[in-house]
Amino acid sequence: MKLSEHFNLNEFTISQTATRKGIDNTPPEPVIERLRMLAATLERVRGLLGNSPIRISSGYRCKELNRAIGSSDNSAHVLGYAVDFTCPIFGTPKEVANEIAKSDIKFDQIIYEGTWVHLSVDPRNRREVLTATFKNGKAYYSKGIA
Repeated sequence: MKLSEHFNLNEFTISQTATRKGIDNTPPEPVIERLRMLAATLERVRGLLGNSPIRISSGYRCKELNRAIGSSDNSAHVLGYAVDFTCPIFGTPKEVANEIAKSDIKFDQIIYEGTWVHLSVDPRNRREVLTATFKNGKAYYSKGIA
């Protein structure tokens, strides 16, 4: 199912963990509508980054899948508001996160997570810019992009 010009539903739902564990990661219709909104925002991000292709590593995750990877139940991924991605042709995840943070694109969170960027379009639109660091498998967040 095509969500926008450059993004389809499968990109937002495919998961090696779900496949290995037999988890059905099919989103319900309300989540698909949120994923359309997220895809529309990613189209704007793609344009901002010189129309460079975006590689999605994680999008929608049902609660069972989210728990299987050790994430919290209140993750924006569970609601269809978040995506983790890279854009190698444009630059590093840090460069991508900085470019989005200084743009006029509406977002709730941009998190520079080392080897990828987390983008949330939760309607709160807090424009929260964070850096995640990982220690013993746990994420710690600090303000700004470091």
